[in-house]
Amino acid sequence: MTATTTAVATDPTAGAGRVSVARGYRFELVKLVSQWRIRLLVPACWIAPALFVAGVSQQSTLPSDTLFGRWMLATGWAGPLVILGFSGTWALPLLTSVVAGDVFASEDRLGTWRHLLVAVRSPRRIFAAKTLASLTVILLLVVGLAVSSTAGGLMAVGNRPLVGLDGHLLAPGDAAGKVLLAWACVLAPTLALAGIGLLGSVVMGRSPMGLLLPAVVALVLQLAQMLPLPVAVRLALPSWAFIAWNGLFTSPAQLGPLMTGIMVSLVWAGTATVLAYLLFLRRDFTNLTDDGSGRRAVTAGLLPLAGLTAATVAVVAATTGATGSGISQDKVQRSLATEFAHLYRMQTEQLNRPAVTEAQLKATATCDKGSVRVAAEGPGNDWRCVVSWHLPGVEATGTAVYQLDVTSDGRFTADGDGPKEVNGYFLVRTPVGDAPNPLWQFDGNVGLLRTSKG
Repeated sequence: MTATTTAVATDPTAGAGRVSVARGYRFELVKLVSQWRIRLLVPACWIAPALFVAGVSQQSTLPSDTLFGRWMLATGWAGPLVILGFSGTWALPLLTSVVAGDVFASEDRLGTWRHLLVAVRSPRRIFAAKTLASLTVILLLVVGLAVSSTAGGLMAVGNRPLVGLDGHLLAPGDAAGKVLLAWACVLAPTLALAGIGLLGSVVMGRSPMGLLLPAVVALVLQLAQMLPLPVAVRLALPSWAFIAWNGLFTSPAQLGPLMTGIMVSLVWAGTATVLAYLLFLRRDFTNLTDDGSGRRAVTAGLLPLAGLTAATVAVVAATTGATGSGISQDKVQRSLATEFAHLYRMQTEQLNRPAVTEAQLKATATCDKGSVRVAAEGPGNDWRCVVSWHLPGVEATGTAVYQLDVTSDGRFTADGDGPKEVNGYFLVRTPVGDAPNPLWQFDGNVGLLRTSKG
């Protein structure tokens, strides 16, 4: 046997007749969709959200603790945003684990690497085909969640205006565009988790930890977002883009944190995918026991991603100038006053009172946190605010009290504490019957980054 023949026999990647990436992609896609897990997930993502949104929209009790949940009876555009919040926390991490976290490990469990290498004759093309196939399935699942939840909301409630997170009313067309954009924005952190899934699938081999890695990483990142971390650290985590879409529903839109989160997520996606690619090419496919090790997981997976986190924190801190929690007394007061003015106009229309504008109201808010001895900054459920406003032709100043629960990501829930004729009751009596009082409880958003207004 000649040297050339020996090389071809020992190296499955040598020789001509390699399968193209397109053919490999189709083959891997068929393999994925033939799995029973994927066959269950695809119809579930395209049907279950519509049924859930339609069912909840017919109930008297709403998920008011979920962002936009309290508006599910008012507009069909609230449903897909409720599903989006749930998906970013639970559904998307689990979906990426099932798809991307298993795309390479399945070959280890079945022992089919040699057959695949002989057929395709290129580890690079195998990696590309498997990566593209997994991303296609993940995209199909995400689109299903978005389309199904939107269809369920519109069919159950209707194409009606949506109240934004600063109280301004979004016309149905504007609401549709922002809902679509919000779903598009979460593709970036989903790709980051998919990249981590590919890396875990390559490094861990047949170990079940590789399958769970995206979900575990997502859980750790969610816990980190709940901690009182500096805003620069918060924005430098790939999970931030699962939250920052909230900024689309204020006027003007809070695009700075959102763009930062998207860019960080894309950097994580690219880094994790490149690491997975390099490790896959270095693998010894002739050794059937070479299916991952704990040491390689730390040196090739954990340490590079930890270094990436430190680098992104430094870059975000330097480019945005973000310091502290990003939640200050002035920001809370300004956000609350702005939203109160918008919602007061809504209540005025409900009660058929003379029209008034935000400029005429001149609403202001004075907030403290706990007591005068506690600095009025940072998250907490001990914010107490007094909103003041003026009505045209009325000398007396109107006031309303609110208890605020401000979370670390800048979201707050304002709970009315009197007077009862303004925000003391859940319902208000209108000329056409009782209606939800928009000033009783409402959700808002505090921009964590500095703006031209401070």
